[in-house]
Amino acid sequence: MGTEPDPVTWPSNYFNYFTEIEEHFRKTRGTSLFLLSPLDWALIETWKNAGVPLDAVLRGIDAAFEKWRSRKKKLQNVNSLAYCSQAVLKEAQELAGVQSGAPGKRADAPFTLEQLKAYLAANLMELNTKAGFEDISAGLERLSAESETLYFDLEQMEQRLAALEEKMIAIARTRQNEEDLFRARRELESQLRSYRSKMSAEQISMLEKQYLERQLLDSIGLPRLSLFYML
Repeated sequence: MGTEPDPVTWPSNYFNYFTEIEEHFRKTRGTSLFLLSPLDWALIETWKNAGVPLDAVLRGIDAAFEKWRSRKKKLQNVNSLAYCSQAVLKEAQELAGVQSGAPGKRADAPFTLEQLKAYLAANLMELNTKAGFEDISAGLERLSAESETLYFDLEQMEQRLAALEEKMIAIARTRQNEEDLFRARRELESQLRSYRSKMSAEQISMLEKQYLERQLLDSIGLPRLSLFYML
């Protein structure tokens, strides 16, 4: 059996962003079987895309629950990550001030070359079952062929996957009818209504975008291509 090449190093827990946040929220909430909602996953994605450090998210969750538990009257349980949004942004601002100019921690990518190849192959197989996405399949096939080289430049791999995913979403939008879009927006509003007053207009806009994109891909059965979804 051949020796596995050493992967490029990344910021600590970089590719564990989603799973670390999910696990920490469940643990802090005290309910291991709690399932994050589509709104929660969309919110995590807005934090990831905005460059909010994982440490800031985890600290924000802790701070939000500490505040909630200190209240004498608890009108309801914390049932969404959206409850923690302001605390997360506050922690991100404070952490940015502390770490300004400081080098980040480094850690090996949490997957092997073989796992990367398997992930790309599985997504390619799924895409090949969807008519109209041949250009995306061809692009993903090219990346798969270059995976041994790009394993040493995962930042480039992620950027190219993100570009393919954006193109895939654009194609999927042309197939979405008005009724499907209306239904998705109505579902979003029902989940987001109680949190609108706690978020800025910019935050709401980003969250809506991510939520609707996730719902669109799920409705068609298209895979997420980002390396963040390997874990």
